[in-house]
Amino acid sequence: MDRLDAMSVLLAVVEAGSLSAGARRLRAPLATVSRKVSDLEKHLGVPLVLRTSRGLALTEEGRAFAAASRRILEDLEAAERQAAGDYGALRGGLHVTAPIAFGERHLLPIALDFLKEHPEINLRLTLADRQVSLADEHVDVALRIGHLADSALIATRIGAVRRVICASPAYLARRGVPHQPDDLARHDGISFQGFATAPEWRYRGDSAAFAVEPRPTFAVNTTNAAIQAALAGIGIIRVLSYQVADQLQAGDLRELLAEHAPAPLPVNLLHAPADPPARKVRSFLDWTIPRLRERLAH
Repeated sequence: MDRLDAMSVLLAVVEAGSLSAGARRLRAPLATVSRKVSDLEKHLGVPLVLRTSRGLALTEEGRAFAAASRRILEDLEAAERQAAGDYGALRGGLHVTAPIAFGERHLLPIALDFLKEHPEINLRLTLADRQVSLADEHVDVALRIGHLADSALIATRIGAVRRVICASPAYLARRGVPHQPDDLARHDGISFQGFATAPEWRYRGDSAAFAVEPRPTFAVNTTNAAIQAALAGIGIIRVLSYQVADQLQAGDLRELLAEHAPAPLPVNLLHAPADPPARKVRSFLDWTIPRLRERLAH
């Protein structure tokens, strides 16, 4: 059995989501692809993939072996390029994920410039307001907003974002301006569940933080819908600063109770531990980190 070939087949199947899709990607017979995965499992003595009606999923051993296979194949490719005198060119796939609004506002322009510098990189940018699993969804770099849970992932802090409470001038003219957090109990609120680290209705006082919420008169499932409702004068929202930066600057929304805002939330770039990390990952981080820090410092 050619183990390097078997590793390549396994990764193609995993990235495609099924044996049949992997076979199409490799332009190989389905029976051949299925046999190579089975031979690899027999060689290792453990199941690597679970075949289901919806496709396949990696076992715990499969996730570890796929990650190791990806590193081995990338190191082999780098060694071949170096031997051929072509070490300077970055090639291959790179999967990055970030929250939607932050990604569109800050990460997308940086990623596009990175692609111009490295045109042989195939960059996949997944923008999603949920916590994407690096292992399960084969992500190389993830941008996370909020306090991180303990994990083996390597995190690099690039800045922080404020939590802001705001409302439209029309709403405030009709209902009055809250001057203390306790005043919110007499106001209408807009709630949403579209962001994994949606800001809580918490405030800093003279001692410990405390929570006060306005009456939830309107609920939606996306951040953008909540912002549109606030612009329409429906009620008060609490969001992250970059999500309403344009509306605040234009005066379409007005920030409230800034002196009671809790501490900003950290922003980090995460990647899986590797010694050393894949060259394309290291290059993307070296390119992105200083540029994002500069953006978040303003």
